[in-house]
Amino acid sequence: MKTINYQEISKFSRYADQWWNEDGKFKPLHMINPVRVSYVTKHIKAKINKDLSSMSVLDIGCGGGILSESIARIGAKVLGIDVCEENILAAQLHAKKVGLEQIEYKCTSIEELEKKNKYDVILCMEVIEHVDNLAFFMEESVHLLKPGGLIFISTLNRTIKSFVFAIIGAEYVLKWLPKGTHNWNKFVKPAEIVEHLRENDVALGDIKGIKYSIKNNQWQLVDDISINYILIGMKTVG
Repeated sequence: MKTINYQEISKFSRYADQWWNEDGKFKPLHMINPVRVSYVTKHIKAKINKDLSSMSVLDIGCGGGILSESIARIGAKVLGIDVCEENILAAQLHAKKVGLEQIEYKCTSIEELEKKNKYDVILCMEVIEHVDNLAFFMEESVHLLKPGGLIFISTLNRTIKSFVFAIIGAEYVLKWLPKGTHNWNKFVKPAEIVEHLRENDVALGDIKGIKYSIKNNQWQLVDDISINYILIGMKTVG
């Protein structure tokens, strides 16, 4: 069974040279990144009794390394994987440019990644809406999580509201993203993710919505999960 969707990969490979252009095609990811980093670091510090310098993090679907670099800067040991070779090259080049060569990047899928290592934290940010065989993807991801480890997932809810704002609004009206970036039918409801986690002995710890504030020109955490949301799960110890 495979999780790779080559049509989805092609959407990103054509813009791989723009990953680190903060006003380019990936501007929304640069804008949302501080919220993701804040959420992740807050829960890591609260729930894992371990020094950050000895903490292992797997960033699945790392793209050009925007989140990987931020997590590496707080001291964690990061492995970023992506099935798009152009993305990995962009990530490696930028890490070298900014002196973060300790980040390890691999062009591989979650099912092809060696399973000998387990991780304290797994990040699946803005990736599950682009994969095939979601149940299998979740199973393979959680398999790499240590008992007591944390998995963070950020994605889009499958609602009418998300279709209006995330696709029509973001892609066609505001033109924040290239047209066709998202397929609404691949959006995932929170209850569906929670069920996949439960089936793999992971309990939901928290869930928040992520909303863009026109007034403040920034993304922020909210209680409304009808469009973008981020959640954390903890793997059962034992």
